[in-house]
Parts: sequence; structure tokens; C-alpha cells
Amino acid sequence: MNLIDDDAAYSALKSRDPRFDGVFYVGVTSTGVYCRPICPVKIPKRENCQFYPNAGAAEKASFRPCLRCRPELAPGHAPVDQAHRLADLIVHRMDEGLADEGAGLEEIAAQFHLSSRQLRRIVQQELGVSPMELIQTRRLLLAKQLLTDTKLPVIDVAFASGFSSLRRFNDAFSTHYRMPPTRLRKEAATHPAKLQATDTSILQLGYRPPYDWEAMLQFLAGRAIREVEFVSDGTYSRTVRLGDHTGWIKVSNAPAKNALQVEFTHSLAPVLPALLGRLRNVFDLSARPDVIAAHLMQDPRLRPAVLQKPGLRVPGAFDGFEMAVRAILGQQITVQAATKIACRYAEAFGEKIETPFPELSRLSPLATRVTRATVEGIASLGIIRTRAACILAMAEAIRSGTLQLEPGADPEATIAQLVTFPGIGPWTAHYIAMRALRWPDAFPKEDIAVRNKLGGVTAKQAEEMSQAWRPWRSYAVLHVWNSL
Repeated sequence: MNLIDDDAAYSALKSRDPRFDGVFYVGVTSTGVYCRPICPVKIPKRENCQFYPNAGAAEKASFRPCLRCRPELAPGHAPVDQAHRLADLIVHRMDEGLADEGAGLEEIAAQFHLSSRQLRRIVQQELGVSPMELIQTRRLLLAKQLLTDTKLPVIDVAFASGFSSLRRFNDAFSTHYRMPPTRLRKEAATHPAKLQATDTSILQLGYRPPYDWEAMLQFLAGRAIREVEFVSDGTYSRTVRLGDHTGWIKVSNAPAKNALQVEFTHSLAPVLPALLGRLRNVFDLSARPDVIAAHLMQDPRLRPAVLQKPGLRVPGAFDGFEMAVRAILGQQITVQAATKIACRYAEAFGEKIETPFPELSRLSPLATRVTRATVEGIASLGIIRTRAACILAMAEAIRSGTLQLEPGADPEATIAQLVTFPGIGPWTAHYIAMRALRWPDAFPKEDIAVRNKLGGVTAKQAEEMSQAWRPWRSYAVLHVWNSL
């Protein structure tokens, strides 16, 4: 996906968003060097930037490669293709793998068809640390937060943050922080309001303000799957299954702290890294609202909408398969009608779970469970046969690992793969990329609501109009849906 518009490329450059790595390159006329959009050097002035779709074009224009960001390592050009995207995916898998004591580097490497040596080299080149150093840092930072903000026993903190034994946890904490873990617990004990003795704990996830929490909840509420998700009184709640661990979470906004508060059951403590990572994706906590709003407001059609909702985020997906099924069921019918069908689907394939809330009583259906169904069985829920076949085919692809619906997956390749499924068109594929893959430049130009709100234009005209919004078309779509 080439960013041919220089203003769009500069906006992406200012954000340093890794999702644009390998999409374009910037030549800096004041230095004669060309860089990747994630280069850590100071952002050059706009008048000194020239943008190119590939490294060859930059070198043909007489720019030399940057020694800091090394353009030869950009996705598609590294010794191991898509190195930076792979590094992001590896970090995601590491977080998910912390829940399973048997999930070592060899198993993670095997998921990417790499040797453990190749995996170590990719992480070292892209992130500047070894995989184990990366894991250790992430474990210790999570442990520090748990010790300070919860009343989980120290041994539970050790296991929840990914350590295999209390001895290793104590050794790592003493080595890196030069203090025993209990010192933080003693300091936290001086703040009794933080330390409620319950079967749940609360952690904070920070974001860059502003954040339109009301719009986020309104979007999620309209698409909530009954018994699995619930939105009420300014909070989002849902049941959770990660690996063999189940429980529930409740998320609310703490605007004074520029953070979301996440209440989670202690049954989910062993999978906290994976849980918190998924919630960051659901609520789009890594977005740069200042950069995105400044770019979109350049279009007079979007300016009033952006001024009205400057902190609008793109809702992600807690589970890619769950979200994709919901998107398939929503084709060519209203959101309300699709929600009713999604609830029947969850009742048929989702397992029951006990929670303190009558609104949360079922786990989201697993792809492995759905693969045991038949097209006729799925269609009997009131789902069009073509869509029933599509859901079954997608479940099998996810079960076999041939389809990855998670942040960091290649959006172009995934969109191309999705449209090969029976009943999935470009609109649905882009919508899935927008939410499950967290692709910021997705644009479902066939969407009738978008076309109507833009003045009843054709899909081709909508695509032409959207060029001014790149590389933040996903956010533009949300503004169109919400405000125009």
C-alpha cells in the first residue's frame, strides 16, 4: 500500500507509528540520508523531506541509507523478510506465551517458521535487546505495578508477571532494582485505599489525551454480544478466556489520570501480559490523537467532526475471530439485526461461565469449537448459508494457523486472503483489518453509510475523496460514521 501523498506520509512520519514501517521512505535533503518512518532521529522539517515508495527510488534520487534505522531492515527488505513487523508479532506472542510455562523461544520461533537463532537476531536488530532481556524487562515492570497497586500475594505476583519460581523473581528484582519486592509492597501498604481485599484487582493503562470514552462505549455497546459483553454506567465488561484461564474484566475511564482502569478477576492473573496487551488494542491506547486530528482537520469536510470529537479512537478487537464473525454477520443488515444473530450464535457455540453479573454468563465461541459444526447447523441460527460456510472456513483457517487475525499481521496480504473466503467482500475485509489488525489506513469504500454521509457518492468517488485522509483513513471512517 503506497503512500503517494507527501502530506499523508509526513503525518505518518511525525507519529513514528511502526504500522507504516516499510510502506514508505523519507529522503532528507539537508543531510542526504533516507530513513524509515520509525527512525529515532529528530523529525526533519517538512520542506526538507522527500518521500519514496521504496528504497530503490530513494537511492536513485542520490540519497544514502541511514545508519541508525537501516532501511535494509524494513519489512520486505530485511535478511529475514518483514523484520520489524515480525518483531512486533514476536513481542505479542511472547506476551501471550507468558501464560504457558512450556511456551519457550523455540515454540514461538516455530510459529513463524524460524529457528530460535533467527528469532533472537530479529529481536536484537529491531529492538536493541535480546528476547530474554525484553521478556525480563516486561515481566519486572508488570510485577512492579502489581506490587504497588494490588494486594495479590507476592508469590502470585511472581507467577502473574511470568516468572517460573519465587526465587527467580526475587533474584531478578534484586539485581535490576536493587531492592527486594517486599519493599514496594510495604510502601503500597501505606495507601490502604489501593489495597482492597477482594477476588479482583485494578490496574491502570495510560493513554494520550484527549480520549472520547463516550464514543468508544457507544460503538462497543451497539455491537456487544449478549452474555459475553456488557456496557453500562460508563464501563465496558466482558467474559475472558485466554488459554486455560477464564474470568471477567471491567474497564472504566479515569480522565483525571489519563488512564483506563481495568478490574480483573484473579483467575486471569496468570495471563495478565496477554490480557493487558489485548485491552490496549481494543481501546486503541497507542494512538496519537494530536497527530491524527491535525492531519484530518486539513480536509474542510472532516474539520467540524474532528473538532467535535478530537479524541475519537478506532475500537480494536479482543479476539480476531470473534470480531470477524461479528463483521460477517453484519453484512447488508442493520447493526441491531446483526447483534441479534450474533447473540444466537454465541448461545449455540459459547460455553457458560459463572460471574457476579447476570449480564455476563457466556464465553465467546472458540474457532476450534465452531469447526466441529456443519454449514447446516450454523445456518439454522438464521444465518445465510453463504455466511455460514464463510464462518466455518474461517474457523478452520484460524485453527490451522493459515489465517492470523491479530495486530501486526500484514494488512495487504490478510485483506487479499480474506476476500477469497465465500461471502467476504472488500468492505468486510477492510473493516476486519481496521479493527482486528489495527491497520490505521483501512477504508471500506463500499460501505453504504460512508457513501451516503459523504453525499451519496459511489465507491470510486469515496476512494478518491479518502486520499486526503491517508494514512489515517480508519480514523476518518469513524468520524464519518459518528458525526457527518
